[in-house]
Amino acid sequence: MQKNLVVNKEKCISCGLCIKDCIAAALEFDTDKHPQFTKDGENRCLMCQHCLSVCPGGAISILNKTPDNSEELKQPDSEVVLNALKYRRSTRIFKEENVSEEIIGKLKAALNYTPTGCNNRKLLFTITETKQETDQIRKYVTNRLIKLLKFLPFAGPAKKFAHYKNMLLSGKDVIFRGAPHIIIASSPINAPCRDIDPIIALSYFELYANSLGVGTCWCGFGEACFKILPELKSIFNIPKDYKPVYVMLFGIPNIKYSRTTQPEPYTFVRSNLDLIK
Repeated sequence: MQKNLVVNKEKCISCGLCIKDCIAAALEFDTDKHPQFTKDGENRCLMCQHCLSVCPGGAISILNKTPDNSEELKQPDSEVVLNALKYRRSTRIFKEENVSEEIIGKLKAALNYTPTGCNNRKLLFTITETKQETDQIRKYVTNRLIKLLKFLPFAGPAKKFAHYKNMLLSGKDVIFRGAPHIIIASSPINAPCRDIDPIIALSYFELYANSLGVGTCWCGFGEACFKILPELKSIFNIPKDYKPVYVMLFGIPNIKYSRTTQPEPYTFVRSNLDLIK
């Protein structure tokens, strides 16, 4: 694949930041001290666009993408970011209404900025965009689980449902919590960070969703359902060479939290450098 590196020599100040920041060591100076691909650089290029982003003069275009179409970086207020992290809550009580097309569009667009291991940008997201669509899936999954749980021993993935069997049998939506929308993040089965990339993506999704007034919930039951009901891959239009890694619920919250919680601190340790002396 051609990477189409283009350098505006009038804007280039030969600072070398693009070369220094290229993790693939794909760039070098030409005889006029302008960046160019090394002999095998175009093949090694990870398509991360760091060279486009780091250039102070906006001299570098790559992959047919130009600096004019990029936004200037703005350092977010650290206290605002910290408050967003503290305020984050799992939402399990949702309004029975769709998230607007505009907001879903914003959430989709934001997912394009999530990082992946080795810049393997092949994540797949399945989203139910209306409550009606989610309700059909909710009904199907609940009915299938009720039939299975009558005969299935509570072992393996099914063990997760043991405590909730009676609620499921009574028709309570313990899987999807009445959420109007579902998003499933899937990775290619041969991706270098297959099981991590989707979690990072959904973390980004969650924080941005909260800033838009959209509540989210990490759905472990949904993830378990894919192991018990393999046909869900086809229902959610996930290709055979992809693995559905995790499920998140989202919608407009029907509950409001007034303050942050006060969690017990985790344990932090230092490295034991004595072992390498």
